[in-house]
Amino acid sequence: MAKNVMTIPATLNRFTSTPKTKVTKRKVCAYARVSTDHLEQLTSYEAQVSYYTDYIQQHSDWEFVKVYSDEGVTGCNTKHRIGFAQMVADALDGKINLIITKSVSRFARNTVDSLTTIRTLKEHGVEVYFEKENIWTFDSKGELLISLMSSIAQEESRSISENCTWGQRRRFEEGKVSVPFKRFLGYDKGENGELVVNPEQAVTVRRIYAEFLQGKSPYQIAKGLTADGIPTPGGKQKWTDKVIRSILTNEKYKGDALLQKVYTTDFLTKKKKKNNGEVPQYYVKDDHEAIIEPEIFDLVQKQMLLRTKEEKRTSTVSIFSGKIKCADCSGWYGSKVWHSNDKYRRVVWQCNHKFKGQKCTTPTFSESEIKELFIKAVNLLLTQKSEIFSAYDTIQDELFSTDSLEQERSNIQTEIDALSQKIELLIRENAASAIEPEEYRNRYTPMIKQYDALLEKQNSLAEEITVRQLRREQAELFRKELETAGAVSEFDESLWISMTDYITVHSKEKIMFTFKDGVQITL
Repeated sequence: MAKNVMTIPATLNRFTSTPKTKVTKRKVCAYARVSTDHLEQLTSYEAQVSYYTDYIQQHSDWEFVKVYSDEGVTGCNTKHRIGFAQMVADALDGKINLIITKSVSRFARNTVDSLTTIRTLKEHGVEVYFEKENIWTFDSKGELLISLMSSIAQEESRSISENCTWGQRRRFEEGKVSVPFKRFLGYDKGENGELVVNPEQAVTVRRIYAEFLQGKSPYQIAKGLTADGIPTPGGKQKWTDKVIRSILTNEKYKGDALLQKVYTTDFLTKKKKKNNGEVPQYYVKDDHEAIIEPEIFDLVQKQMLLRTKEEKRTSTVSIFSGKIKCADCSGWYGSKVWHSNDKYRRVVWQCNHKFKGQKCTTPTFSESEIKELFIKAVNLLLTQKSEIFSAYDTIQDELFSTDSLEQERSNIQTEIDALSQKIELLIRENAASAIEPEEYRNRYTPMIKQYDALLEKQNSLAEEITVRQLRREQAELFRKELETAGAVSEFDESLWISMTDYITVHSKEKIMFTFKDGVQITL
């Protein structure tokens, strides 16, 4: 017997939960985006805004909210699209019922972002209409179509990214150099895109290199530039030691250019990574006019290496930091503030381990006392100038010679070459006759360990050679400084930085100055 079934029509909209018979105006907005700030793209952007404003206002059952927009922003992800984020937030707050946009690719080129956003909006009763594809997201076929179109758009983005990368690599191979001129100190963009020296900014670059060679730390250099009101490469007022380090290590200032220092790891997130050998690099010699002489640039790199080896000492924020040594524990003095909250406030220098463990007995000094001691030491040094020069000429080869180190490095290279041949022969033998895995490992592993140990020793020798070469250069600079120096009557910061290696404090009555050529004066 057939059952009597009566259909009860739906009275509520399943997405908005509003009565179907209720006549209400839908709150409608539009979203417009262009991916670059080129003139033709901006014209397209303005046309989109104008078009959708008129389009929405022509529908009597629609209430115009606004046109949300993003200019010059990629669609590969939604992280940096402020207009898009605001639109979604307003929609979730109930201010929007319908979003109209030109196409799926304008909404997002990332499939995951696109579908996630649409589903979130759908859960809150907000529909999206893609005009070009004629897709309504409340339609039963909408999500399938959107998924397909988003995937196509994402692959298009991948293709565009790969084409851009290919083009950039070709430019690198041809030695075409480009920098972000608005944030690059010292150079302007020439008529053909080449680097042209900016005379005013070049003065600042030369100052940075000169002060570093005098002995100032990147922090001290940054502090001085900020105090003098000199703008940073990005036009800001405050310099940082990180910016100073980037200028001191950028080969473009000596007229060369290393290309492909970083590369993009993901076309969707645009995340960049430092190139440590993952992709090819290109080095262009004598590409443009140098601001810093190559010899000076190379000297700075050696000095950077030396300071890195002595990082605990040279990470300084004061001209006295890393310059005063405690004879009791061989540690370094640091600054302390006494009476910080009253009129007797003053800065003193004492051993950082003075009250730790086995307490040091070395005395505390004020900055004025350190300055007076330096003046005495320099004047005493000047009275012994001729004896110092004579002694220096006698022992300089013994102190700074790298001959034995060079020979040892050469011998190690011979061992490395021979070991490399043995490893290669073993690999070939294994490929030809398939050695037993355990036997192969027993022969291969010791050779690789020996190879790594030789490389480490070779690198250590190379660093020591560089340090000795730098010490010789420092001694030569010190000698020139001493030749022209006269009697000192007041403290000179530049003289302190350029001449003093460190002070060793034994007691108030015994203080030894070690100058940068190795000469020691005891007060």
